[in-house]
Amino acid sequence: MLHINDLTYRIEGRTIFDKATAGIPAGHKVGFVGRNGSGKTTLLRLIAGELAPDDGGIRLPRATRIGWVAQEAPGGPESLIEFVLAADRERSRLLTECETVDDDPGRIAEIHERLADIGAHAAPSRAARILAGLGFDEAAQQRPCSEYSGGWRMRVALAAMLFTEPDLLLLDEPTNYLDLEGTLWLEDYLRDYPHTVLIVSHDRELLNRSVSSILHLSQGKLTLYSGGYDRFEEARREKQRLDLKLKKKQDDERRHIETFIARFKAKASKATQAQSRMKALARMQPIAEQIEERVAPFLFPNPAKGFASPLIRLEGVAAGYVPDRPVLRDLDLRLDADDRVGLLGANGNGKSTFAKLLSGRLSVMAGNRYASRKIEVGYFAQHQMDDLPVGKTPYEHMLDLMPDATEAQRRAKLGALGFGVGKADTRAENLSGGEKARLLFALATFHGPHLLILDEPTNHLDVDAREALVRALNEYEGAVILVSHDRHLMDACADRLWIVRHGTVRVYNGDMDSYRAECLAERGALDARRAKGKSATNLMRQTPQELRRQAAEMRAALAPLKKHVTKAEADIERLTRKIAAIDDALADGSLYLGDPARAQALARERGELVTARNVAENAWLAASEAYENAAVQAKEGAL
Repeated sequence: MLHINDLTYRIEGRTIFDKATAGIPAGHKVGFVGRNGSGKTTLLRLIAGELAPDDGGIRLPRATRIGWVAQEAPGGPESLIEFVLAADRERSRLLTECETVDDDPGRIAEIHERLADIGAHAAPSRAARILAGLGFDEAAQQRPCSEYSGGWRMRVALAAMLFTEPDLLLLDEPTNYLDLEGTLWLEDYLRDYPHTVLIVSHDRELLNRSVSSILHLSQGKLTLYSGGYDRFEEARREKQRLDLKLKKKQDDERRHIETFIARFKAKASKATQAQSRMKALARMQPIAEQIEERVAPFLFPNPAKGFASPLIRLEGVAAGYVPDRPVLRDLDLRLDADDRVGLLGANGNGKSTFAKLLSGRLSVMAGNRYASRKIEVGYFAQHQMDDLPVGKTPYEHMLDLMPDATEAQRRAKLGALGFGVGKADTRAENLSGGEKARLLFALATFHGPHLLILDEPTNHLDVDAREALVRALNEYEGAVILVSHDRHLMDACADRLWIVRHGTVRVYNGDMDSYRAECLAERGALDARRAKGKSATNLMRQTPQELRRQAAEMRAALAPLKKHVTKAEADIERLTRKIAAIDDALADGSLYLGDPARAQALARERGELVTARNVAENAWLAASEAYENAAVQAKEGAL
């Protein structure tokens, strides 16, 4: 169990945790929520031991293995699958030792027994399944880590950490690096994870589907709620209502006592009562004022002049970057002026290419794109955050957009967008991720675009800011193309779904739930095909030493199951012999005349032995089935 006891921690004089206390039972899946900048990542670092508390403490059972994704993504020459397998250091060490120890039978037996205990024989297939779930197909798993960009490398780091199956899994916004398909897989994985999970996330669907409790951080305090995010929101609102009622009642009582003291403390006959009331007033613990942190709204100006539908029409369009090698082709789609389209499809299928085509940033290779030249397109993408001029402040950006306005008008505009006095003059390099996202929204939508294209807009927004984005999009009167792994945002804002797959874009007739089921079914089918598709040619590529090692691993893994089968067989044989001996004794007719009590006892014993043999036979059947299934799985894992 994770115990957080009276935890106090300060950063540069600012109190992040003020005697915060919480307890998380072993095996629980807990979502950790709170406003951006409140200290969620700081708590994970305190638990991981990267920071030391100023007061109080964090207590875990001895030898607890903590999983925490490293901030530096892998970038070496090793392949993805090699990097993930190497994360299990004990397995790697034992396999290396197994290859070198050949003169100590006892140690060899110990190694094989431990390899069986940690499931070493199934590790390659398990690592491959995790990588596939996070978006890496079989070919991609064999490529070196150095070939991938930062976001993809963070997926590999996440895969390595999941592969080690730590006792306490700490995740900090893991879906920021994932597409919708990877997020769906992670949801299912976390729900079935066998150990404790503490995950910082603002994804409502993930917090509703994958966790059993919510840990809420507010004003330096921690409160644990049971259930998913929706239940937490309901419980928190109810608690706030009760606290407000109690506070009003307490304030009324306090005023009553203060009035009594003021009236009678000078009178001798009432002095004792007044003193008693003063002590009661001093002991009265004030109920904290409910402080609702205001979330600045997002303001998306509506188009000044509308266009008749369709806003954009594609007929037989092909698009790409290299001549005669289109990324997308056979595009026949129509986007109307008030469409809200959610774009589905795994990363790498061409969603960004399609967004650039719609925005006019990419020319067609074939076919026709019909759209007015006067259409204004607002484009938001995560990579733009890195392209913001480092030394430029929000006010300087607004100066470029409003050159003829007064300073007061520019600052009023920035204030409405969430950049008050303290932030309007802050350089971009010192803005938080959420603040940079707000600035990009302001820049993309300032002129009232007819089409707004949003590519993963929620990555740096907390739950309340995401709700503000939902409201802004639903009030906006232009067309929207939305690419997001946040299904709550997609469900709340998208009226239609298009899917980018197999080199083209088509209308998707299902909803987000059906797409989720389809993705999970495809992943399951892919795993099955991968297992069946492993052929004997893989064995032929291995050295005799590797084959002997794999055979030894398989024998070691199957040995405990084989032992159960053998024991059950021995029990059946022993009980059958005893039953036969009793049958021989009961076959003697003189036994019933000479010693009827013994005959009755033998008959009773025979019945007990038959029952025991039935139990042993059932155990043998179960053990045999388990052994056969494990043998098949071990063979598939070795292929």
